[in-house]
Amino acid sequence: MTKIYTKTGDSGETSLFGGERVPKDHLRLEAYGTLDELNSWLGYSIRAVKSKEVKSLLLELQNRLFDAGSDLATPLTYNNPGFTIPRISSENVTMVEAAIDKFDAELPELKNFVLPGGCKSASRLHIARGVCRRGERAIVALMHKEEINRNLLIFVNRISDLLFVLARFENKLSGIGDVNRTK
Repeated sequence: MTKIYTKTGDSGETSLFGGERVPKDHLRLEAYGTLDELNSWLGYSIRAVKSKEVKSLLLELQNRLFDAGSDLATPLTYNNPGFTIPRISSENVTMVEAAIDKFDAELPELKNFVLPGGCKSASRLHIARGVCRRGERAIVALMHKEEINRNLLIFVNRISDLLFVLARFENKLSGIGDVNRTK
């Protein structure tokens, strides 16, 4: 087994998939590092979620976020016929949209702004949503500098919407309901 530390990043650089060396503050690393943080928050959220269906969905999202990280870590110009990089597809976006529609249909109509909070699982999902929005901003910044898979931005945008709906759903299951903003 190889050692976990390689010492190749000790000078403040790392390698993208395909071998290109970039500084560790590169926009690509900011984007996929933020998605990695989001993935960790989803893992933490799973521990508190009440619904088995939500747990299963969050686990699926974790796997797709891993794919999104690979997608971001690999320039679109990378080409190796012997190795396929998982890329976020329109089907991934459709899967998230279907989940939003399903869970949102079980919730009361929104009539006020909702504050982040409520039960433990909803609070964690709201934090994950905030990290997701930061990841979205990082992807937009990267898109201004380099060509990337356009599905990535749409996918991450939909995940933040899904996390909002799932937080509301978890609050409903807990009997707390939405935490409404007061005037």
